Amino acid sequence: MGRIQERIKHKLEKNPVVECNKIQNKFCPTLFQKFSETVDPRHQSYIGYNNKTMLGTAYYKGIAGLTSMQSMTYEFNDKKIANNVMNFLGEKEKDFLPHGVTLNEYFEELDYKQTQEVQQSLVYDLIRRKSFDDARFQKKWLVIVDGTQLYSGSRRINETCLERRYNKETDAEKVNYHIDVLEAKIVLGDKLIVSLGSEFIENNRADTKRQKNMSEEERKQDSETKAFKRLAGNIKKRFPRLPIVLLADSLYASEPVMKICKRSKWDFIIRYKTGSIPSIAAEYEAIPEKGVAGHATYVNEIDYKGNPVNMLKYFEEKVIKENVMRTEFQWLTNIIITNKNAEKLVEAGRKRWKIENEGFNRQKNWQGNITHICSWNSEAIKNHYLMQQISDMIKQLYEWYYLKANEIKKRQKNISSDLLASFGRQLTREDILTVDMQGIPKN
Repeated sequence: MGRIQERIKHKLEKNPVVECNKIQNKFCPTLFQKFSETVDPRHQSYIGYNNKTMLGTAYYKGIAGLTSMQSMTYEFNDKKIANNVMNFLGEKEKDFLPHGVTLNEYFEELDYKQTQEVQQSLVYDLIRRKSFDDARFQKKWLVIVDGTQLYSGSRRINETCLERRYNKETDAEKVNYHIDVLEAKIVLGDKLIVSLGSEFIENNRADTKRQKNMSEEERKQDSETKAFKRLAGNIKKRFPRLPIVLLADSLYASEPVMKICKRSKWDFIIRYKTGSIPSIAAEYEAIPEKGVAGHATYVNEIDYKGNPVNMLKYFEEKVIKENVMRTEFQWLTNIIITNKNAEKLVEAGRKRWKIENEGFNRQKNWQGNITHICSWNSEAIKNHYLMQQISDMIKQLYEWYYLKANEIKKRQKNISSDLLASFGRQLTREDILTVDMQGIPKN
């Protein structure tokens, strides 16, 4: 595409935030209503901004790609921006939006489960639309599970921090404090991957009495595998009939995870590393007659503690500097493997990387920064993180169903900056209240 054609394409997008709002109105029309329906934890006599305004400001902070409360307060300290955002939310105009300190104090009191309910209800609505059914595998939704770190440092910012000790019992002993979250993201398309559920990995001191006389080292810390049990339970409760194929790394190649999947009636495709469950590898190698489909080999119904599990191996070769480089992959699955579906299972299993690329990498480096702690308070950290998931979901839809659909090419780093710049433009009533969806695919 030449420069003239590129310029014409860019002219299609008269105002980025208006186009983003159109996408939000199409796919998540009840978003602001859901903000209003949350229970306000504050004393009613001291309220200057209602729930919708507080959560709406945090939402637009994410849309604008602002990473800190200081930057939000600075960038949104403009009467025109304040009026536009209040109009977007359907509220009366105000000269100022909530200050970053005010929003943090609100998030410290707001039960994060309310924010999570808003986020999950939006995903539920997307799934019901049938717009994304083509992303399913064997009529089931691919759900990727993995953990990521939100904070790491030498300072213990709150009591829920996990601890990692180095050079124990020496003069060089150091303690690293960190905050992690376990994510389940549902694949809605090649470049669409949104949060289905979040479980925070933390020392919640649930059994404080038993731990009272224990040292910090003796106390049982929370872990990713423990968090998975809670996350799976939450997803099953919130989406009881959702057909799921779980994708996970080798950490989840274990009997407890497989039992949870069986109990939840979920399928699974889990990466396998040699040595993690030696008995499975030994039986696989002992069976001479293996199924073969292209670069894939497989064996079905390998016994693992009384339950059958199927093992799939796959290799690919690349020529690098005239040398043939061979890479091998292995998975465990409860789906019966055949010559027809072997390579399709490989393709589905390799989509686990999407949680790193379109998921965590995007939210850490491309669109915002989830590792920037906007508060030291545990409840506020959770609310900030979940609001980022909501904003990022809408931005992904905007990128896919507006920018890509209209062949408007932008660098990732420019998407947020263009959106932010458009917040302060003079908008007409038609811009703000428009329901015109021209140019948006009718999926």
